[in-house]
This record gives sequence, structure tokens and C-alpha cells, in this order.
Amino acid sequence: MHDPVAIKHVLVDNAANYRKDPIQRRILATGLSDGLLSVEGERWEVQRRTLAPLFARRTVTTFTSAMLAAADRLTERLRRLEPGDTIDIAAEFTLLTLNVLALTIFSDGIGGDFDEFRAAMNAYFACIGRIGVLDLMGVPGAVPRPGRKRLRQTMAYFEGVIGRIIATRQRRLDSPGEPAAPDDLLTLLLRALDPSTGRPMSLAEVRSNILTFLSAGHETTANTLAWSAFLLSQSPCWYARVRQEADAELSGDPDGLLERLVVTKAVVEEALRLYPPIAALSRAPEQADAIGSLPVKPRSVVVIAPYILHRHRRLWDRPDAFDPTRFLAPAKAKIARFAYLPFGAGPRTCIGSSFALQEATLVLAKLVQAFDMQLVSGAQVWPLQKITLRPAHGLPMRMTPRRGA
Repeated sequence: MHDPVAIKHVLVDNAANYRKDPIQRRILATGLSDGLLSVEGERWEVQRRTLAPLFARRTVTTFTSAMLAAADRLTERLRRLEPGDTIDIAAEFTLLTLNVLALTIFSDGIGGDFDEFRAAMNAYFACIGRIGVLDLMGVPGAVPRPGRKRLRQTMAYFEGVIGRIIATRQRRLDSPGEPAAPDDLLTLLLRALDPSTGRPMSLAEVRSNILTFLSAGHETTANTLAWSAFLLSQSPCWYARVRQEADAELSGDPDGLLERLVVTKAVVEEALRLYPPIAALSRAPEQADAIGSLPVKPRSVVVIAPYILHRHRRLWDRPDAFDPTRFLAPAKAKIARFAYLPFGAGPRTCIGSSFALQEATLVLAKLVQAFDMQLVSGAQVWPLQKITLRPAHGLPMRMTPRRGA
């Protein structure tokens, strides 16, 4: 479905009738069943109200320093490469974005082996990304699936690590004699109250939402960075414009930095158009409906594919071309609201969109300022949809330190 009017009907006007379809819910159920990404109805409304202040623009800007620090660490590590070395920058971005989330959620650290934590996250994504024949046939989730044992072991590991961190932080918040707790996302989560009822979230909801932020947040932003780097590597003109802006702005006041990186942000937004991290959204109506003149039966599956929508020739001029001017004034104001959906739309639009956009913009500016990024000759770059849209074979690049930098 790629008509903006029809998309608005499903995601906004009649959103209450269109819920996530059973297959999508089953994929997300393990570990995330109590989190914002999976719950429906009143539970979703309560969590959304409670979590919204955590991702308000004014809150997200307080994480600027952590994002820049993570980018600096990546830059330092890449400078130690030997001349001519090749590196999979997509894998580096995955590590970086997980580091950023670990720093902004658990600023005290995870209290264990970070490499083990990262490996568990990779295993988690490998398991939940599978859609088997039993899922397509609607067989109940209680029936064993291949790989489910490994997934249970991974979830037990996460629950143990995150549970211990939450317990330690709760003691610090509850005990006047303990050192002051940092103002990171974990503290904000534990202190968050539903503005309508004044109630906090349960510990199960806190744990599920932490895992939601870690899993959904780091993969989508890492892939956004990978596609942005790829597109820039193929466009010397835009590479030069981003570098010029980075030279002018990165040494200035961190406050308001995102608003000053106008060109870099436009590059990221154009990368999100061409390679949206979530390439397709699906919904299932609970009651019969009509989308325009098309009747829709209950429990049928309605698919909205941003990957197709963003390249639709009736909605975009030269839709397959990389052209960040689309997202610079005054052109940006002319983009139809429901023609561009990198973060979804309506009540269930991605709550972390401002966090992701800020992180991707800051990191990209840092890397372009410091390095010449060159795609390895003969590299096959092709999109692969596996939960998120990623480069199928990674993104092999040579990162040459900028002369005089």
C-alpha cells in the first residue's frame, strides 16, 4: 500500500483498528513482550505516556557528549589501522551504537564483559529474525521452534545482567547513604510515572523496555550510519560539503550542534529515504474496514513498505538518485507527510527517532571530518532485510586518516 492517503487512514485516522499482525508479534514476543514495541491497547497507551518525556528533544540533547565520546573512541581505534587495511565499517557502527546505548542507559557500565554482552545481542538478533513454516501456518507459540532453546538461553543471560543492574540502581535511588545515581536513561526509567495515574512501570516493563531500546535502537541506527557512509563514499561533492560543515561546527559549543549540522542531517535523512531501516510495516485490522474503495477483511494483513514508498515515482523526483537537497530548505517543506516514513507515523511512530537521528548525524560528521572513506574496489553492496535493512555482505572500506588531521 503506497498511497499517502491510505497510509494515513491505517496509521492515524483508524489506527485503533489496525494492530501488529500475529507473525510480527510472535517475532517480537521473546524478551520484549512487556515493552513498548510489543504491547497493545491500554498497556501501550500507559507506557507511551510514561516513556515520552525520556525521548523528548530536550532530554535527548543531554546525551550529545556521550555520542561524541563514542565517536571519538571509534576514530582513535580506526587511526591505529595500518595503511591499506580494510575494515567492515558496518560492523564497527554496530559496536559503536551499542556502546552509545550502553553509555546512555547504563552510564555506570554493565558490570561484566561487554564483549559477551555484544555477542549475546548478536545471537538474539540471529534468532528472532527467523520466520519459520510453523509461524506462517499460525501454529501456537507453545509448539517448539528450531533455535528456541538458544534464544531462551540468551534471554536468561540478558535478564540476569539487566536485572542486577536495575537492582543496584534501585538501591542507590532508595538509599540516601548511597552515591547519587547518574541521570541516565535507566534512572529516568525507574523514576518515570504515568502522567495520568502517577504510577511507575513494573520492573518487568522496565527490563523489557531496556532490551527494546538496546535491540531496536542500536541495529537501526547502525544501519542508518552504514548506508549514509556508503552513499557519501560514492559522492565526492556531498562528502566535501559534510566535511566543510564538520570543520566549521564540531569545534564549537555542543549545545545546539545538531541544529547546526544541517547538511550532515540532510545526508542522513536521504539515506533513510533510500534505505529505511524498517523496510516494511504490517498491520492487521480487528474489524472490517474500507481503505478508499478497497474493502478490508478482519485479520487480513495490510503491508506498508517504506522502501517502495520512498522510491515511488509519483511521489519523488528522480527517486533512485542520492540527493540530500530534498531535505534542505525550502524543498523539505514540500515533502508529503505520508510519503516519507523512516520512523513510521501516527500514534506508534518510533519513540526514539530524535535519539537515532542525532546520534547518526553526530557520528557521521566526526568520521567524515577525520577520514577519507573509500569503498573497497569490487565490493558488492546490496540491501538485505533481516529485521532491519542492512548491507548483505557488510561494508568493506579503507579508512585513510585525513591529511593534516
